[in-house]
Amino acid sequence: MLDPEEGLAVSTDGDSAPFALPGVFLQRDFISEQEELELVELMDRDVWTPSQSGRRKQDFGPKVNFKKRRVRVGGFSGLPAASRRLVERMHRELGLKDFQPVEQCNLDYSPDRGAHIDPHLDDSWLWGERLVTVNLLSDTTLTLTLLGQGLQVAVPLPRRSLLVLSGPARHTWKHGIQRAHIGQRRVCSTFRELSAQFLPGGESEEQGAELLRTALTFTGAPL
Repeated sequence: MLDPEEGLAVSTDGDSAPFALPGVFLQRDFISEQEELELVELMDRDVWTPSQSGRRKQDFGPKVNFKKRRVRVGGFSGLPAASRRLVERMHRELGLKDFQPVEQCNLDYSPDRGAHIDPHLDDSWLWGERLVTVNLLSDTTLTLTLLGQGLQVAVPLPRRSLLVLSGPARHTWKHGIQRAHIGQRRVCSTFRELSAQFLPGGESEEQGAELLRTALTFTGAPL
């Protein structure tokens, strides 16, 4: 179990002594109950698309072929309008002033569908250092699994909290949500920033600038 406020973790099997696990930041009560209800109501006005492992999703981001390393704006029209105040609050209150999200993925988990997400690492060719997730409607647990070792750590995610993964927690620990940790409907919004290749000075900076301009219009509809 990991307490992100203390920065120490123990494995889920309880066999190891507490150890440091940098790169996990949790902000409890990032949004209010009223804001939570408003956000989910707005999401439910749009279409949820069936996804893998019992999830449903809404994508606000560019069209990407990760295998061929190609990205284009396509039908991407920006992040949704309701996310503007969330991003502004991240900048103002959480020391994330330089966090400029270019993609938002909303996921809908239901125990009736056996919804979960297998342990995985997010792409690091297009997506940058920080993964930021807002957890809505119910408490859950994020499971971190150390690459090559199978060591697991459980990170409690309270309802209405914000989680940031970076550094080792982003690159050397896979993250996932087990089916057993979805007891009722859970919705989350994950925001991703661009990698250095798409930022000023990178070889794809012009394309990155176009993607960022589009994202931050906050006029998007799900693809």
